[in-house]
Amino acid sequence: MAHNPDDNGSIRLDKWLWAARFYKTRAIAKDMINGGKVHYNGARTKSSKNAQIGDTVKIRQGYDDKEIVIKKLSDVRQSAAIAQALYEETASSIAKRAVNAEARRLNILNNPAPEHKPDKKQRRQLIRFKAC
Repeated sequence: MAHNPDDNGSIRLDKWLWAARFYKTRAIAKDMINGGKVHYNGARTKSSKNAQIGDTVKIRQGYDDKEIVIKKLSDVRQSAAIAQALYEETASSIAKRAVNAEARRLNILNNPAPEHKPDKKQRRQLIRFKAC
């Protein structure tokens, strides 16, 4: 059962994110929106914001940033195949996620662990550096 577009074609953003299966519950979706993990049309938003067809949503999930365009509205959580039809991820977002995944695989983004512990002099230098 999809959302009827007769009320200006909009639905609450937290409800749409839940129906599109980005988050398991509406409460989690609301927390992510209020925590700044979701940007609507390039700006922070509230969970009560009405989502509309054609708008862009940027979602941070784990290490990945996804930029999606809303294609359909639904206020009912359905199967994953139907949920994926509600949005389309931009090509630049897909490319960026692939580059970041490869960098994580090669351990470029994360700082590798040092080969040995700092000695006493180096520890003092680190403490002085951190204190500044």
